[in-house]
Amino acid sequence: MDVNAFPRDLLEAQTAWYATYWRLAHSASSHGTTEHRRRLQQLSRLIAGHPYWETPAGTPAARMALKELARNQVRP
Repeated sequence: MDVNAFPRDLLEAQTAWYATYWRLAHSASSHGTTEHRRRLQQLSRLIAGHPYWETPAGTPAARMALKELARNQVRP
């Protein structure tokens, strides 16, 4: 799916979700994990509740394409 098919704010939120998850996974257990977990919850709500999913384009395949696109942008 084309990057332009997704609203910019939705793609940015999904990309931020993966970046935050990566930081959480690679942080020491005593440094900032609560902040990262809260950010993941906030981003998850934003992504899941985005109006895009209520349009005909908001299919399960589009969800997977969004995730793949965002993961590819975050990979170190």
